[in-house]
This record gives sequence, structure tokens and C-alpha cells, in this order.
Amino acid sequence: MNAYSIALSPLLPWPALIVLAVAALIVLGATLFARRRGAVLRLLAFALLFLALLDPSLVREDRRPLKDVVAVVLDQSGSQTIGNRAAQTAHVRAELEKRLGALDNVETRFIEAGKSDADDQGTRLFSALQSGLSDVPADRIGAAILVTDGVVHDIPADVAALGFKAPLHALITGHVGERDRRIELVEAPRFGIVGKEQTINARVLDTADSGEPVALEVRRDGEKIATLSAAVGQTISVKVPVDHAGPNVVELEVAPLPGELTDINNRAVVTIEGVRDKLRVLLVSGEPHQGERMWRNLLKSDANVDLVHFTILRPPEKSSDGTPINELSLIAFPVADLFGRKIRDFDLIILDRYSSQSILPKVYFNNIVSYVRAGGALLMAEGPDYATPEGLYFSPLGDLAPAKPNGEIAMEAFRPTVSPEGAKHPVTRGLAGSEVSPPAWGPWFRQIGADVTSGVNILSGAGNKPLLVLSRADKGRVALLLSDQMWLWARGFEGGGPHLDLLRRLAHWLMKEPELEEEALRASARGRTLTIERQSLKDDAPEVSIIGPTGAASKAQLKSAEPGLSRATIEVDRLGLYRISDGEHQALINVGPDNPLEFQEVVSTTEKLRPLAEASGGTVRRIADGEGDGVLMPRIIAMHESPSYGGADYLGIKRTGSSVVVGVASMPLAAGFLGLAALLGAIILVWRREGSTGRLL
Repeated sequence: MNAYSIALSPLLPWPALIVLAVAALIVLGATLFARRRGAVLRLLAFALLFLALLDPSLVREDRRPLKDVVAVVLDQSGSQTIGNRAAQTAHVRAELEKRLGALDNVETRFIEAGKSDADDQGTRLFSALQSGLSDVPADRIGAAILVTDGVVHDIPADVAALGFKAPLHALITGHVGERDRRIELVEAPRFGIVGKEQTINARVLDTADSGEPVALEVRRDGEKIATLSAAVGQTISVKVPVDHAGPNVVELEVAPLPGELTDINNRAVVTIEGVRDKLRVLLVSGEPHQGERMWRNLLKSDANVDLVHFTILRPPEKSSDGTPINELSLIAFPVADLFGRKIRDFDLIILDRYSSQSILPKVYFNNIVSYVRAGGALLMAEGPDYATPEGLYFSPLGDLAPAKPNGEIAMEAFRPTVSPEGAKHPVTRGLAGSEVSPPAWGPWFRQIGADVTSGVNILSGAGNKPLLVLSRADKGRVALLLSDQMWLWARGFEGGGPHLDLLRRLAHWLMKEPELEEEALRASARGRTLTIERQSLKDDAPEVSIIGPTGAASKAQLKSAEPGLSRATIEVDRLGLYRISDGEHQALINVGPDNPLEFQEVVSTTEKLRPLAEASGGTVRRIADGEGDGVLMPRIIAMHESPSYGGADYLGIKRTGSSVVVGVASMPLAAGFLGLAALLGAIILVWRREGSTGRLL
């Protein structure tokens, strides 16, 4: 294809040329005013001279036509997996590929959008469109065709924001008259105090509202806790008790409608991170000793701990020396309050070298047993008294104690070591200094001999005998430390040891911190990457089953990552709640936001894209052919520039006429023999005309 044009290459600057032209016009004007002969010839001569100074050239460009680019954006977002929309999209792609391919000089670009969106920005087709056409000049774009359900979340405010002047067409999947019921979260808390309630505000929306209230089921960590009656469209407040520290996964679910489009948005998930406000700890020291200050300093150093501490300063053997009762203590020991009415107010009870003294009657020991079995926590830090008949094992607390004294007391230097079970237990796994043998810790010098009767020993002492034993008692937990020498670590004796880390982990395990459970299945999500961990004292790495938000099931084999911990990492393709189980434990994890924007509206629509499409000259139409997977495609034609590019049975693409220059040829018009001859001829004619009258000017 050839194109011709005139190019000017002035021999003088444009200001000089303008001055010459003005001077010539003045002279010619004076000549015409004086009515002298030859004025027309002078005009011709000056014009030819001016043309010569402009140095015009005839330019011929050899151009190669460029193809018009038609972008086809295929919506692959989550809502496009509903019903038969995915099949409709596949049919439309095949038809567009065939029909656009039949047009001359058209390049088709298929752009998939929304498939990997892991955030809460919904369906973003126009961002994908701009990215897919970033290397194409705007004047080459012949049309953009969107294949979508019509629920798009990044629609530009006006047609100018598209960045090109070509029609935008939308082919809408789905069917007319779709029905859907969904839960919308109005307000959802992120954190909550353990033991208290949090309020979730939500409402049920229904495209086929019959006016009847619907049943809203509430579950926490997979267990049903309430069923509420909710009026459609009205906000309802759901009270949820925060049961434990760490993630509390709350599900709100309503029954699906008959013939409903999907039930994926009939469930909303809220993850409330449980935090403890104040840890109330009761510390009772049986007698003053070196380790008492260690316990007090440890607990008082944590601003989150509310400590109540009592020390029994008077041993039982001095009870008959005649000292008046009102002089026996600085303050009255509130036994009835602490071990009676208010015992359940405490999160943890620590008995530090306490023996069966006359301070606590048997009934209060029974109260402690009941407190633990109901879910409380007890730490028994024992000294030599544990090996005697006055020891706590021979009180009602013996029913809770995980080790029975054997009467031995080792009085020799030894270094505590992590037992094989302790290497797998979160309380002692990875303690600083435990990675070498013997451990890089200072020695202790006293250990009470005992035989484990329940639970697991996680620290061993002299002669590889149990030193720290953990056990469960119904809903509660018990820890037994068979030495009163940990204060040596706190004092830094011969390098000390990890007493702070160990005791804090121990306290958190006793209070059921999820991260310190010895038998647990956990899951976490980052983007669409799902990490599954199985914490266990067993040696095997189990296989887990995974049920996704759509109900699809899959398997994953965990692999050993470190002692007591197996792990698997998988990529998931859908946002929503995942249920993971190993047959014994279950974990719930919500991938993505609690209330994904993508599934807030799933009913297909032609109205959201219509204003923008019509402003560009394009069209919006449904392509469903009945209720099946079939599609009804319009004809596609190429059109020259027009205010409208679509009709009832066709859609048009714009012919841009774009081309690229592949060669240029130039021929001067005012130079060479012809230009010189024309200029001289004009001058000679003027001279002859004026010469015949004897006047040249």
C-alpha cells in the first residue's frame, strides 16, 4: 500500500521567509494599485521563487497494513465456576476463536482474568484487559470482548478511562431468573478475650424473599453452639463465647433455597483470635526457700499475670509453742475464699514445696481436685517432703499426681536432659542448650525419686529418672516438677539454664495454649498456600483428608519436619473454609477474607456493564441458549468507524486502518532542471513584458 504526501524543506528560516513574502506582497500590492502592466506575471515569478525557497518534495511511503487487535477477556473468577458458566465460557471461546479467525487482518488476544486473585478485590477484568494490551498502541485496538457473569468490581467510571476508542462488548454467562440466598457480614471482630463473648453482626439476603424468617446455625470450631431465627434483610447480632486462646473459627450458615444457584455463600466464616486478658495465678509456698523468689520474680515480671502469693512461714512442728493465734500471721490466710468460693477464678494454681500441713483441711484439697478435673491447671513444684508420708501424693491430690514417690532422694550433681518424649513435646522441644550432649546447662543437686503413673516425662534427671512429668486429668492439666533446684538456673550458677523459657511454656501448656498442644492438627494460610502441621508424640506422619469450600475432598501426606512435627504445604484454587482431618483431630482454616467480595453477589447481570459498553458503541447480551450449556452467539462483522458497533444479532469490531512504513521515496519539486526552467521562464516573461514598455519595474 502506497501513500503520497508533500514535504517541505525550507532553505531559509521561517521568519526570513515570512519577511520576504510580506515584502513581495507589498511590492505586488503597490503595482496593482498603480495599475501597471505585468502585475500577474510578477506574482507568478515571486510565487515560483518562494516555492523554490521552500524546497518542496513529493514523498511516497510504502506501508504494510497492521492487524486490528481484538482482546477477549475470559472471566475465570470463583463465581464463574457456579452452575454451567464454565462450560458456557469454554463454548464462547471456541466460537470467538473461529469467527474472529475468519476475519481478514484481525489478531485475537485471549486474556484470562480472576483465576489467581487471592485478595478481597473481587473480579477485576479491566485491570487484566489493560495489562494484556499494554504493548498494543491504542489506535490498533479494534474491540474488547468480555466473557463474564457481569459481576465485575473494577468497572471504569467513564469510557475515556478505557484508554482506547473502540467498542466494548460483554457476553454474559448464566441464565435469567437465577436465585440465591447468602449471608453478609456487617461487622465481625478480629480478637476477643478468652472466657467472654464477642458479637458478630450479620444479615441474610435472599433474591426470592418470601417474608418468612430463616434458621441461622452458629458453629464454633466445627461444633454447633446455637440456632437463631433471622429475618431476611435485617441485621442480627450473634453472641459467640471465645472459648480458648488462639483462633476460634466461627461459622454462620443458613439452609439453601430450593433450586438455588449455589450454596457457597450460604456460609460465612469469622476467625476470632482469642487472647487472655489477665492470667490469675495462685502461688502457695509451703515454706521459705531459695526457689520461692524465682517463682515470684518470674510471675511478677509478666504484666499480664495477676499474682496472689502466700508463704507459710511457720512450720507445723512449732504449732504447740503457745504463740497467740493473732500473732501467727501478718494477715489472715483466706483459705475459704481461695480454695472454696473463688478457686475457679484462677487460671493456674502453683503449690511450691507445699506438703500436707494443717493449713489446708482435706476438704480444700478435694476442691483443688474438682477444680482441675473441671478444666483447671495445677503445677506441683516438689521438694524432699514429697517423698514422705506428709507429701502431697498421700493427700487427695495423689489422684492427680502423675508420678508416685518411691522414697528415694538423689543428692548429687546432675544436668537435666530432654527425654525422647520431651524432644517431641512443644514445651521442651528446641530449648536453648538442649542440642548438645550433655546439655549446655548448669547442674542441679537434688531430685525426688518417683515412678511415672500417668502422662509423659519430658525432662529427665539423675540416673535418667523422671524430673518433669505432664498429665491430663479429665478436662484439666497437671505438671509435676520433682526438684526444688531450678533456682540455680535463675541465679546463673555455672551458666544457668533456660528457666524462663521452660516455665513460660509450661504455664501456657497448663492453660491450654493451642500452640503448645502435644497432640494437635493445625493449619495456616498465606494467600492460596495452605500449610498443614500435625504435632504428635507418635512417630508416624499421617495422611490427612481435606474438604474444600465446594465439598470436594482430597488427600495430603504429611512429612516429618522435626521431632514431633509433620508438615505438608499445598496450593488451593478456591477461597473459603477448608476442613482438615487425620481421623482423630480436625482443623478449620479459612483461606482468604472472612466474607469474600467475589461471592457476595453471584447472580449474573447485564446491567453493571451496560452503561460503559453502550458509551463505547458496544453491546451487552446474554449468550445462554435455554437452560443447558449451549450458547447463542451473535454474528461478528468488521466495520468502519461508527457511533454504534452492534445490533440485535451481530456485534462489530472497528477497522482501524493501522499500518507501518516499510519504505520511503522522495522527489524534489522545485530543484533540478524543471524547477530552474520554470523560475527562469517566469523571469524572462516579466522582463519581456516590462522591456517592451521600457520599464522593468
